[in-house]
Amino acid sequence: MQRKLKLAELTSAEARERFTRRPVILLPLGSLEEQGPHAPMGDYLLAERLAVMMAERAVQQGAEALVAPVIPFGYADWFRPVPGGIALRRETLSALLEDTLDSLMGHGLDRVLIVNGHSGNNPTIDEVTRGIKRRGGALVPCLHIWRALAAKWPAFAGDVAKPPPGALGPIGHGADPVWSVALALFPELCRPDLMAGPVPPPPVLGLKVTGFGAIRFEDVEVTVPLEIDDIAPSGVSGANPAFGNAETGARAATWLAETGARLIAHLRAAR
Repeated sequence: MQRKLKLAELTSAEARERFTRRPVILLPLGSLEEQGPHAPMGDYLLAERLAVMMAERAVQQGAEALVAPVIPFGYADWFRPVPGGIALRRETLSALLEDTLDSLMGHGLDRVLIVNGHSGNNPTIDEVTRGIKRRGGALVPCLHIWRALAAKWPAFAGDVAKPPPGALGPIGHGADPVWSVALALFPELCRPDLMAGPVPPPPVLGLKVTGFGAIRFEDVEVTVPLEIDDIAPSGVSGANPAFGNAETGARAATWLAETGARLIAHLRAAR
């Protein structure tokens, strides 16, 4: 029988036996939000699949690992107006994450790696894991998958990742790394025929929008509460999704899975 990698698929008897080996528990987080008109809204699907790939390679290499059920909703108020988008209040996400980690640690599962696929979750993850540490609990690391992949993107995409001066590159909201990885892992959910490029946002308070929650006055950046329609009317911001392709996404996913597997082995040996 194929070895089960998802905690939710274990029977209680199997869980008791697997827990005696003190596995590393991967906890994937993501969101349900605007990813451009061409990409599936649920980036949590990618976080979960990548976590399973990491666990699979880790187990093949002799490091025990299990994947906890994904937390599919994240914190990011600017995506709340998106049709079908679901965003949690920060205190809700904090309570959910804290209760999840407390439950795992209550079973003696103190080797936990958060696999985060949504930038808006970062402050809450930091707040919760710091709180656990201050109470004398385990140190819980977090791997931000899109940050890790963006840093390595030239190695995956080659010259595509180096556009001419002044031209939009592949990396940005509604584009890579999310788009290419989605094409590789969930091609059946992707709609490249609906692809749109970035549309400049209209001014806010008579000033240029310069990012998620930011406008510029003279040489000063000013934060202001904005939503996705104010920032990126097409759902694409600062990048060209046409650069995305499944081959690049597959290379990126494979690299992350292999790197994650080595990290899992390291965390098992470090405690």
